[in-house]
Amino acid sequence: MTATTAGTEAGALAQREPTAKEIRLVVGASSAGTIFEWYDFFIYGTLAYILKDAFYDVDDPTLGLLLVWSTFAVGFAFRPIGAVLFGYLGDKLGRKYTFLVTVTLMGIATAGVGLIPTVDQIGIVAPIIVIILRVLQGLALGGEYGGAAIYVAEHAPPDKRGYYTSFIQASVVGGFVLSIIVVLLCRLIIPEESFNDWGWRVPFLLSILLLAISLWMRFKLSESPVFVAMKEAGETAGNPFIESFTYPGNKKRIFVALFGVAGILTTIWYTAFFSSLSFLKGDMRLDELTVEIILLIAGALSMGFYILVGKWSDRIGRKRPIIIGALLSLVLLFPIFWFMGSLANPGLADAAERNPVVVTGQQCVTDPFAELFDRQQTDCGKVLGSLTSSGVSYTVEQGDTLSLTVGGAPVAIGDTWMDDNSARTEGLQAALTQSGFDFSRQVPPLINIIGIIAALMMLGGLSALTYGSVAALLSEMFPPRIRYSSMSIPYHIGAGYLGGFLPLISGIIVASTGNVYSGLWYTWGVVAFGVIVAWWGLSGGPPKDFEDDVS
Repeated sequence: MTATTAGTEAGALAQREPTAKEIRLVVGASSAGTIFEWYDFFIYGTLAYILKDAFYDVDDPTLGLLLVWSTFAVGFAFRPIGAVLFGYLGDKLGRKYTFLVTVTLMGIATAGVGLIPTVDQIGIVAPIIVIILRVLQGLALGGEYGGAAIYVAEHAPPDKRGYYTSFIQASVVGGFVLSIIVVLLCRLIIPEESFNDWGWRVPFLLSILLLAISLWMRFKLSESPVFVAMKEAGETAGNPFIESFTYPGNKKRIFVALFGVAGILTTIWYTAFFSSLSFLKGDMRLDELTVEIILLIAGALSMGFYILVGKWSDRIGRKRPIIIGALLSLVLLFPIFWFMGSLANPGLADAAERNPVVVTGQQCVTDPFAELFDRQQTDCGKVLGSLTSSGVSYTVEQGDTLSLTVGGAPVAIGDTWMDDNSARTEGLQAALTQSGFDFSRQVPPLINIIGIIAALMMLGGLSALTYGSVAALLSEMFPPRIRYSSMSIPYHIGAGYLGGFLPLISGIIVASTGNVYSGLWYTWGVVAFGVIVAWWGLSGGPPKDFEDDVS
């Protein structure tokens, strides 16, 4: 039966290869829908620094941002469930109608965020509603990627499968770029105070318009020829979820797809775009508009890399670009961020080097969630937390009494610092300013901005190497009858947990260590393990359609 299914796939494509016009419609409609759906998902992260004040009533800015990233992660946590649900429907009912459902659910849930009253208006109910809507977004996204990727892959001729599906990969970046474009346009039209007050809702509400466009385009599509052939032959799966784990050889494929493919690509992707966003806006204290323009340019230019890698993989195979990209990431990740830091706010780095900050005291460990869980934070921990939220690196020494020195000179700790987070942060920044630290929002010189864009494009290139050919690779790894489920489950577990929790985990690491670069170790560790799995588990050589591992 499995050999028949594989033959059905080849026969479906051989019987009638889609015309160039049909391929353009398939790729265009699928890519546009993917852009809109990822826009819906990413707009939350793009506006994180505003949403922390709109939906969370906390004094500590570091905690507020961590809560935003926690809610961001909730959406990712439910992606695997969406993959199981919509993967089942996609393998049973078809590719087209399943991703029509997912894009509708995503659009409605995103627009809903723009209608939620703030925490000042309805209290704790505000973040609860946000979490519910993020759950719906996660469910929707769990079914979207697999549907769009498989739909294009099953229309594409084998020798161009990497090239055509690479537009889906580039569309993920396109959703991020679109979210920045919309935010920038809103900032241009709406005064800053009004944007922070209510204008941030507009990008969310625009999802209704994007949903209408996406549905119009996708309704014009026909069902995948591979699925139609399987359905006519009566070869669709009885229970795609169960068969995904019982099909011969599939457990190994799922393991490799999870850690050797999804784990690598998703941590590099979120480090390239979201860690850099948080790093530049928060730790480096760059002007927010400047950061958004920088990321817009770098993201838009990087989109082409994904298409080039996808096309390249049609010639050399899917494994080699992933291995190359992962190994380069291990070597270049820290240097790229060090380089960006030196360009983004050189004064802060120079001041920290000339006048190192040393904190001495007992139990000098910061607890970023102390306020949330009503835990008692030590005085030393409070000082460390304020230094971290100010983007200042420090060294901790154990001692009997709490003290702070900058460049060896003691800094007097104010009487009210321990009872008032704002007073403590303002007092510390005022004292450090006298030692050369500059906490104002920075706009680097043009040459520095160009350098930051180049660094982000390097990160985009690393992401493209590990991501550009993945839709084709995953489609070829799994049998057609359970393809939607089998590729969606590991992809969204990897993207949902290993990648989706990255901003939160790296933020906690930074908050706990005081080193703005320490969060990168999470990415490095996941990629290091992933490249071992990919080297062992992925097939090399030219691309080929799915073949059973057993006779």
